[in-house]
Amino acid sequence: MVATALAAAGSALPDSHIGEKQAEARRVLAQIDQLGHSLDLATEAYNGATYRLGRIRASLRETHLELRVARHDYRIAERNLASHLRDLYISGPADPTLEVILGARSLDDVLGALDATSRIEEQDTQLVTEVNRFRAEVTSRNALLQRARQAQEHFVAERAAARARIAHGLAEQRRLLASIRGEIARLQAAEAARQAQLAAEARARMIQQRLLEQQALSSVVVGATAESPSANGFPSAVVLPPSAVGARVVQLAEQELGHPYVWGAAGPYAFDCSGLVTYVFAQLGISLPHFAAAQWNYGAYVPRDQLEPGDLVFFENLGHVGIYAGGDEYIQAPQPGDVVKITPLSDPWSAANYYGAKRIVG
Repeated sequence: MVATALAAAGSALPDSHIGEKQAEARRVLAQIDQLGHSLDLATEAYNGATYRLGRIRASLRETHLELRVARHDYRIAERNLASHLRDLYISGPADPTLEVILGARSLDDVLGALDATSRIEEQDTQLVTEVNRFRAEVTSRNALLQRARQAQEHFVAERAAARARIAHGLAEQRRLLASIRGEIARLQAAEAARQAQLAAEARARMIQQRLLEQQALSSVVVGATAESPSANGFPSAVVLPPSAVGARVVQLAEQELGHPYVWGAAGPYAFDCSGLVTYVFAQLGISLPHFAAAQWNYGAYVPRDQLEPGDLVFFENLGHVGIYAGGDEYIQAPQPGDVVKITPLSDPWSAANYYGAKRIVG
């Protein structure tokens, strides 16, 4: 995050540069940082609307197909009943069912009359039941179709509103950045150096962890004692299995360090927060939705003190997600204007907005 980078780089700047201009830059960068978090939330709102819209469109296709089948069955049932009534008419007035239908003016009159009499035969009852059942099915499918279309309109509007918020926020972000462009150049250089150091430390930790894992292969107990998610995603008690893909997840995520945050993007050269997670896991053959709140529904809940590399860490009431890299740090695509980077969980925003973690065991 840019404001965090300024704090880290401030002591490295010459004293001659620290003054009124630097104080102004800090105020502007704080605004940009706050705006960036809002844009990330708007991005996830857009991703959520897109995710739900996809499910509704799939439901619409299925409902359309079921409605066609129901209408087909209804037409066949109508023809069968009409044919039976014709046969009754031709056979003459001796059949008791004929007396029931002689005064009917429509199919509804016929069905009502047949339902109201106890003198009809079993075959008549079966034909009437079929017509009523298939007609009710057509009515029900039509109602489902109408509700799905209304939901579709809602999520299309929600997605358009999120897109408008993002566009407005990006324009404001560009305006603020332009006002302190000189300071930004220095901060970006300092942040790039800091990220290179963090990446080197993360790689060293992964090498050390693989050595420890090899040494622990003969251990009796495998995995951490943790708690499995209940209906709301938080725990009851079992043994949490280790991830089979965690180390590889971190390696793949590290390859994306420095790539820009672009809202709605899921690689290969730009990402938003949930897009980074989706892209990394897809390379391991694991399909996760491009929506942080939906990603929370996957995997096993992990307590904060038992995080392992590759675990998904969630923030801001499921409005943001990253990949735990070990050493109390995680890899994230933070917000517009920033890049994929390593961030400490102790970072003020991360610590204040931490929600929980999930492990995709692979």
